[in-house]
Amino acid sequence: MRTARPAAAASGYVGRFAPSPTGPLHQGSLAAALASCLEARRHDGRWLLRVEDLDRARTLPGMADEHQRTLAACGFEWDGEVLYQSRRSAAYAAAIERLRERGLLYACSCSRRELQAAGDEPAYPGTCRRGPAAPGPTALRLRIDDSAVESWEDAWQGHCEYRLGALGDVIVRRRDGVYAYQLAVVVDDAAQGVTHVVRGADLLASTPWQRAIQRALDLPLLEYAHLPLVAEPGGAKLAKSRRSIPVSGGARAIHDALRLLRQEPPPELAQAGTAELWAWARAHWRPERLRGLATVPALPP
Repeated sequence: MRTARPAAAASGYVGRFAPSPTGPLHQGSLAAALASCLEARRHDGRWLLRVEDLDRARTLPGMADEHQRTLAACGFEWDGEVLYQSRRSAAYAAAIERLRERGLLYACSCSRRELQAAGDEPAYPGTCRRGPAAPGPTALRLRIDDSAVESWEDAWQGHCEYRLGALGDVIVRRRDGVYAYQLAVVVDDAAQGVTHVVRGADLLASTPWQRAIQRALDLPLLEYAHLPLVAEPGGAKLAKSRRSIPVSGGARAIHDALRLLRQEPPPELAQAGTAELWAWARAHWRPERLRGLATVPALPP
């Protein structure tokens, strides 16, 4: 499906792309993959591929393989084996146990529907901190220090600062027993030695929770760069479940992704081979053009 890179990278930089196989890759997801990969290669680093398929109910059969075929057809090369979250339950269970031993977890019976009805979303008000409020299935939440502040310098979005008390206690295992994304991504980033995360700004608000979990598990804090969102006409986020058009392989898809990333590739390169376009992209990658951008408009089909 792909050609392995011939030699190990010289630097300590490790990036990754981690799509969920809930639908085909679209313009926004391909742009995120490209920016992540170009940043890793700019630093002579490694670039990993992860499949975030924890939520089996939403995972489409064969979609993870389709993602990899699309990336390969676009000329991407990733380092090492693909990691599948669906095969990592033991690692997540061990992390849950460490948090439990440190007295940082509690059972929560509140459903999302109940919280939405009470107007308490997205911040959780701590209803079950002294014990489940109702019988039945429970999630596990990480007890957040209400006075703690998470702040960092995002490479493209600038200074970010969040008061954890305003976000509420984050779920680390759902009521249905599925390990939560916020826990899994932290455990996997540490296991894979990831140092830098490049992803869409829709995940910016997840970063303080993930940093809190990293601290609770004594794991390294990472560097972050959040891309502007690719928006549909009217400003809505481009989503796999909406009108977004799946991307196909080839140089044209990479050319379009470079345009979304404000890299201004020559128009004639849209007809070039993928190798030629990747050579241009690596030589002309200017990530500073993304600083301060909240959204970019999707390209017309």
